[in-house]
Amino acid sequence: MLELLNVLLLLFLIVCAIIVARTRDLLSAVIIFAAYSLVMAVIWQQLEAPDLAITEAAMGAGVTTILLLVVISKTGRHEK
Repeated sequence: MLELLNVLLLLFLIVCAIIVARTRDLLSAVIIFAAYSLVMAVIWQQLEAPDLAITEAAMGAGVTTILLLVVISKTGRHEK
């Protein structure tokens, strides 16, 4: 059961990475990137690395997402 969960999490990461690379809407890309970071934090926890999981959740899903949202609010939402 745990192996199936790990495979599903890895597939979700691959799908998120492809969608982020292909989307033209920057806000959607940031939201998908935040989901990617949260799932990556879960994977780090599954690998028994809680320090990396906390760092990924705080920096990847927290601080980076907020910084990217601030940049989008000061520029434009759509890529030209």
